Amino acid sequence: MKNWKAKATLVTLLVFAVYVVFEHPNLNPLYPEAAFMYCVLLTVFMAIFQLDKLGRFVVEQGSAPGMPASVRFHRAANGRRWPLIVVAVVWGVYLLVCAGSSVLFQVNAYRDQMPELIEMDFATDFNTVDTSQLPIVDYDMSKKLADKKLGERPSLGSQVTLGEPTLQQVDGQLLWAVPTYHSGFFKWITNLEGTPGYVIVSATDPQNVQYVDGYQIKYQPGAYLWQELLFYARFTAAPFNGLTDYSFELDDSGQPYWVITTYKYTRGFALPEATGAVVMNCTTGESETYAIDELPQWVDRVQPEDYIITQLNNKGKYIHGYLNFSDKDKFRTSPGETIIYNNGNCYLFTGLTSVGGDQSAIGFVMVDMVTKEPRLYPISGATEQAAQSSAEGEVQQYGYDAAFPLIINLNGQPTYFMTLKDEEGLIKKYAYVSVEDYQTVGVGDTIEEARLSYEKAMRASGSVAVGNVNGEATQLTGTIARIGSEYNSSGTTYYMVIAERPELLFSVQGSLSDELALTREGDSVQVTFYQRESGTQELTAFDNLEFTQQAAG
Repeated sequence: MKNWKAKATLVTLLVFAVYVVFEHPNLNPLYPEAAFMYCVLLTVFMAIFQLDKLGRFVVEQGSAPGMPASVRFHRAANGRRWPLIVVAVVWGVYLLVCAGSSVLFQVNAYRDQMPELIEMDFATDFNTVDTSQLPIVDYDMSKKLADKKLGERPSLGSQVTLGEPTLQQVDGQLLWAVPTYHSGFFKWITNLEGTPGYVIVSATDPQNVQYVDGYQIKYQPGAYLWQELLFYARFTAAPFNGLTDYSFELDDSGQPYWVITTYKYTRGFALPEATGAVVMNCTTGESETYAIDELPQWVDRVQPEDYIITQLNNKGKYIHGYLNFSDKDKFRTSPGETIIYNNGNCYLFTGLTSVGGDQSAIGFVMVDMVTKEPRLYPISGATEQAAQSSAEGEVQQYGYDAAFPLIINLNGQPTYFMTLKDEEGLIKKYAYVSVEDYQTVGVGDTIEEARLSYEKAMRASGSVAVGNVNGEATQLTGTIARIGSEYNSSGTTYYMVIAERPELLFSVQGSLSDELALTREGDSVQVTFYQRESGTQELTAFDNLEFTQQAAG
């Protein structure tokens, strides 16, 4: 019997060790997965060492010929009961904590886990957008562009695959960082020093894609044994902390790191809350665990997106407690969310709608991805999905699909901006949609054309002003004093100064007139614009009178 117990114990410990190695669970019993694991382990050990003290199983033949045999447990006359009591108490405590963590007993904690939403003024708090720096490259497009760049190196493309792109701001530039992973076990075993580098894709210019090969990514998801990211992080940095939601981030020098969120449960086994992050060097494996207020400045994302959405929904669902059958003041997040940057900080942005599933938003919320500070912008208008449908309706003859929109401050007006893509995922047009009136839409082949179309639609809808744009068109005839051009992802933009209004700088898209490419200093021109109180004046019409006079002559 003792030999049987030793063998059973050895098998149990072996199974436990294999489970720990391959699943690398949290070892802290204050977390539900660890508590359940220890309950099972204790139950198995009690069964191995104490079952024979309680009684024994006996195979009994049927009471009549042809009756099947049965197995019965015969309790010992003086059997010990305390092992059963210990197991029952341990499981009882576990189940009691699970039940006590439910919303039935913790409704206020569920509601208040997300702090009170700080009401902000959109026009003053949200940066006025620079349309030349709009992030037109979304997640799907960044993967395609990175994959294309990887395909330019055939020998490398057969060795590695691409990981998940992460949007981030590096040294003031908004970009997608895409790590490389081993493409299989044999590729890993022959490249134990790691995959060579990563791809960066500019979020504002699809033509700007670079492969960076100066850094080895040795520790990564999908690797094996000690180089598997969460396995290595668990046993070297956080054996007793919750780990979730890793992201690939670059510091300002371009060194890649893994930022792995640490968390704890705030009510028994419920309401997980981010506490900080393990910041691990992808090349060396060196790591440091930081609290939220100690993180390096370049770390953009710590709060898991699903944590934020769940907490916002709980705040709206339980706003007046659990028994709010009339749904008074309830709200929820609208489907879909996106990452945006404002004043250099990273935010999760989503709309809020009243319970009922209509196409209108009651406001928008931005939650800081590091501190979890929530900002509420109480703007009534269309949801992101309604804006997408409106933009797609403007180009329905082409069948383009609208990307998930960004909300921007366009001269003080809350406006959705989105790209319109074909079936291959290529950007074909750009669209602006008014948040407050989603029937006001501007579409164009370039960002600036779409903006001019949108401002025209705003005026046509009855708006006397668009931000700081006066409602009346101004026509000016004069002489070109200076003119220059700039090419970017939106096409060619011309800038000019007219001698009669030297205090104003004018800009115009090259697609507005073929005459722009041939215009020189000293030419007489006639332009139309809606004068802004400050900044560059954008032309809505351009005519080089030199060509008109030559044609007349």
